[in-house]
Amino acid sequence: MTTTYPAYIEQNKDRFIAELFDLLRIPSISADSKYAPDVRRTAEWVAQSLRLAGADNVEVMPTGGHPMVYGEKITDLSKPTVLVYGHYDVQPPDPIDLWHSPPFEPVLKDGKIYARGACDDKGQMFMHIKALEMLMHSGEPLPVNLKFMIEGEEEVGSENLGRFLEENRAKLRADVILVSDTGILSNEHPSICVGLRGLAYMFVDVTGPNRDLHSGMYGGAVANPINVLCDMISSLHDEKRRVTVPGFYDRVVELTNAERAAMGQAPFSEAEFLQELDMAAPMGEEGYTTLERKSIRPTLDVNGIWGGYTGEGAKTVIASEAHAKISMRLVPDQDPEEIAQLFQKHFESLAPASVKVKVTAHHGGWPAVTPTDSVAYQAAAKAFEQAWGKTPIPMREGGSIPIVALFEKVLGLKTVLLGFGLDSDAIHSPNEHYGVFNFLKGIETIAAFHKNFGAMPQA
Repeated sequence: MTTTYPAYIEQNKDRFIAELFDLLRIPSISADSKYAPDVRRTAEWVAQSLRLAGADNVEVMPTGGHPMVYGEKITDLSKPTVLVYGHYDVQPPDPIDLWHSPPFEPVLKDGKIYARGACDDKGQMFMHIKALEMLMHSGEPLPVNLKFMIEGEEEVGSENLGRFLEENRAKLRADVILVSDTGILSNEHPSICVGLRGLAYMFVDVTGPNRDLHSGMYGGAVANPINVLCDMISSLHDEKRRVTVPGFYDRVVELTNAERAAMGQAPFSEAEFLQELDMAAPMGEEGYTTLERKSIRPTLDVNGIWGGYTGEGAKTVIASEAHAKISMRLVPDQDPEEIAQLFQKHFESLAPASVKVKVTAHHGGWPAVTPTDSVAYQAAAKAFEQAWGKTPIPMREGGSIPIVALFEKVLGLKTVLLGFGLDSDAIHSPNEHYGVFNFLKGIETIAAFHKNFGAMPQA
């Protein structure tokens, strides 16, 4: 694909990348309290970047946890206002030994930027700041009013976002919310995300004897919490890979045959999908395609499981406790709180009398579907046509951005999910990366969105 960037991006792309590298070097891991100073430092860095791009009234605003960065550029109240949301916090980089280069020492290799947060979401969030800078240097009036709300707790469930929205309704008043925390099908087939799965995230603890026991002296006579936990988890799917939690599917909105057929028109190669993952065959719910399984169907997955001795060498022990983290991806109209309650009731019922079970709901979020007939979506589609030379395909994605439903509930605003990542970018995994092409083309597309949205008659 030939690359033609606007003159400003072409002239400044090396600086843009160098600045992104500076941002990526800060380990803003929101899940680990020892990185709290680094998270704060990242917030200050983002705030200064907004100021340099031309934003006014930039603040690092306290919350009950990590701070929120706010900034705005209001030039004409007769023009529509776009509220940009992004996040500057990142996932932990573990396991470190699987990274080809240190996760917080960004590397440019084969046209890709390798670092934790390169795609999710520092690289994509930073595109919006650079788009503002480019528009400010265009010599033309800003086509829209812009507000920025950059969060530091997205990777830990956005616990304080709801209160922040409630307390700052007037400050955040806008016509649409723009988020770049999703992806496209490919650089050859750009797409716009129009649906996201919700989430219910659970912790489970299984406790057996009151201390670790010698497996020779006690093995076969007492419950092994790890064995019991594995049995309980394995029963959460049936032979058709359907979740066995009673009531789990009661509110699932089934897509029509026509909707499924339209989705099937999207370019997707299962062979390439498996090759990329080095897998021989897919696995999932019977009766659905691989593309459907990872986007429009609800799921249940174990995200972590541990117990007993995991150090070097052998230790013949029956552990006193076993633990797991389990997430469920939800689709319309599944209620995350209801699903969490159904899961807790069912999981507790699976426990034999020989162990004690504790189930804790950690965090969750509603699924979301965004309209394709809105002015904002049309502005986004036109922006892709202008920047990429192709009409984007509307697609649902399998990930969760709970804030999309929260924005609509609290602020009454729809969201346009204008993301540019690829499935191969390894977000949340070792060797996360983001293509330089996508980073620069994203800046161009975002600026085009603002121009289009500002020029279109508002409903």
